[in-house]
Amino acid sequence: MSKVVCPVCDAAFEVDKDELCLFNRLRCEECEALLEVIDEDPVRLEWIEEDDDLDEEEDLDEEEEEDDYI
Repeated sequence: MSKVVCPVCDAAFEVDKDELCLFNRLRCEECEALLEVIDEDPVRLEWIEEDDDLDEEEDLDEEEEEDDYI
């Protein structure tokens, strides 16, 4: 386990070392921000803005696919 610091809320939390691979995403335990590993040595995390519109578009695409089979 390694301790990392959230760049959003400055909370320190533990993460498995295998989760600290470059471009891996994880959530802050304190503020639930989506974070991405941007550097491995030393470990640096960056906040990733979540786009709720993407989720809606994915849902629409799934509905359209279902309609194609009817």
